[in-house]
Amino acid sequence: MSESETTVGPVTPDGVGDADGSQDVGRIVVGVDGSPGSLAALHWAVQEARLRGVAVHAVMVWQHPQFYGAPDGWVVGMDPSGDTGQILASAANAEVARLGEEAVKGHDVEIVCEAVEGHPAEALVLMAKDAAALVVGSRGRGGFVGALLGSVSQHVVAHAHCPVVLIPDSEREGRGHPPN
Repeated sequence: MSESETTVGPVTPDGVGDADGSQDVGRIVVGVDGSPGSLAALHWAVQEARLRGVAVHAVMVWQHPQFYGAPDGWVVGMDPSGDTGQILASAANAEVARLGEEAVKGHDVEIVCEAVEGHPAEALVLMAKDAAALVVGSRGRGGFVGALLGSVSQHVVAHAHCPVVLIPDSEREGRGHPPN
């Protein structure tokens, strides 16, 4: 298990991987960004994992912010503090671990929580390459309010090598929170 992973629940010696280094196809990968849709996806993944008797792999993907036309001379892509990457990675790891722990509380489900740097859609497709399923909310934190699907959910549906489950944001659709 890498430094960026947190495991909660019953633990195998190497997390969710097999002894030969391959990933366990019984795991359910879920994309988490803290949005209501991703939290609904996380809760659905935990319930499905409990029914199947498999682990959940919660993944939060983060990216360095880009600076555009800042008045003090920063250029696009420049990291002004030198520590921004470490700060973002640490915050993402803490948040995905907190959300994962909350989601499995009271359930007998193993969860591995991991924060990775990259493009969210591409990283989720890669992380779920050998998974039993990839679960995402239909909409995340993106800015196109009227769209039925967010760009990440559209990308993973088109490119994932495993079944994809899209969970609607129940708050956005006026149905309240999903049951735990």
